[in-house]
Amino acid sequence: MVTATPPNTSQKNEETSEPSGAPTPEAVVPANVVVTEAAPGVVVPVAVDPDDLVASAKTPTLMEKVQAFRTRHEKWEMAAFFFGGFLYDIVSLSRIDDKLTLVQSFGYLVILATLLLLEQRYPEGTEPPKLLEKVWRWREDAIHFFFGSLLSVFMLLLFKSTSGFTPYLFVVGMFALLVANELPLFRKMGPVVRVSLLSLCVTMYFACLLPVLIGRIGFWVFLLAVTLGCASMYGLMRLMARWRPDMQYLVRNVAVPGFGVQAALLACYLVGIIPPIPLAVQYSGIFHDVKRVSPGVYQLTSVDDSVWYKPWTWFGPDFVIRPGDKPYYFFRIFAPKNFAPYKVRVRWYYDHPEKGWTTNGSGFVANVSSNGTDGGYRYYATTSNLKPGNWRVVLETEDGHEINRLSFSAGADTRTDPRELEVKYSTLKEVLPLSTEEWEKTRKTPAAPSGGTVPGAAPAPADEVPPQVAPAPTP
Repeated sequence: MVTATPPNTSQKNEETSEPSGAPTPEAVVPANVVVTEAAPGVVVPVAVDPDDLVASAKTPTLMEKVQAFRTRHEKWEMAAFFFGGFLYDIVSLSRIDDKLTLVQSFGYLVILATLLLLEQRYPEGTEPPKLLEKVWRWREDAIHFFFGSLLSVFMLLLFKSTSGFTPYLFVVGMFALLVANELPLFRKMGPVVRVSLLSLCVTMYFACLLPVLIGRIGFWVFLLAVTLGCASMYGLMRLMARWRPDMQYLVRNVAVPGFGVQAALLACYLVGIIPPIPLAVQYSGIFHDVKRVSPGVYQLTSVDDSVWYKPWTWFGPDFVIRPGDKPYYFFRIFAPKNFAPYKVRVRWYYDHPEKGWTTNGSGFVANVSSNGTDGGYRYYATTSNLKPGNWRVVLETEDGHEINRLSFSAGADTRTDPRELEVKYSTLKEVLPLSTEEWEKTRKTPAAPSGGTVPGAAPAPADEVPPQVAPAPTP
């Protein structure tokens, strides 16, 4: 038997009683009833299906979550693509004549040109092609990743081939483009910036490729690279004309930025701003004596007049002078395999107290060639009439493009006690000189002095070219 106990009447009256004049509370509506207003002041409950009252929001897919995350962290995404492409090239970049590097860079250019054309074929607001529908949203990041990769490759190659202030301006400009490539402002400017960057990358690619294929450098080689770059921009313009026949649009967005970059590159080469790629100095230094002690081995001698327990001697001149001392400029210069013999010039400059920087002599022209090693071809030159003060030695191509420079200070040696010599050895395989201890461990046979060294001469090593003795450069 079930009994029902009536509720407490007094408690119920207290809960439901309202002060005089207060509106009557609304009745409790079941969960499956929706209250609607049929007419002003007339409320009619309507029964609905309980399933309709369950929240039916669509669960976001993984791709939607990823897209939302990208939107929230857009700046971090740009930074990640920037540093990712740059670091990848630093790690993976090999020699300029490496076939894989050349093929990879060419593939990047083809992908970039294809994406730029597809953007004109399918502008914003139109449905992309079905084959690219799933990845079309990533085209923006792909374009800037490939641009960043190419610009970083060319910037690193130029950095290896340059020295001095003026050529570094071009490298700094390349780095500025590399950074600007990731800024939203440049992304919104559309095809003008992208065509400019593509025009720059195409010509720089040919400027790196042609010397490797031809085996020579010079103005006509770079002019050929510019010509191929102009032809590429003309071809891009013709392809875009199929989908955008507006000639005014093509001239403003393709012809002006594309051919304008080509003209600027040619002008930069003529004034010596663009470095002489692919030549690159792997190592250089100033020594008190340089001589070949065995086939493939050079002995480099320097003097350090600083004393560890005398702090006032730590910041003395780089090159201390005693009667008969000469500075020797030793360098290793790299050129691709099968590169034709070429000439470089070594010039010495002295900072005269009254005249400023003046040349010390007419310079020394050296005939060098590629020996196929990563370290490059080794050579040295010297000068006479060394005076106390600031000096500079510059290595340049035959047509005056600077490859390397070293600055050093010279001063009189005030000490009379025997000198402490630091001796190092330069070998074919090692780019940096080895200490005496390291060289003793690696050599197979004792080194015997050649005995045929002419003071002030720059002999060609027997393991690189036939033995020759070049006269010492004199002022």
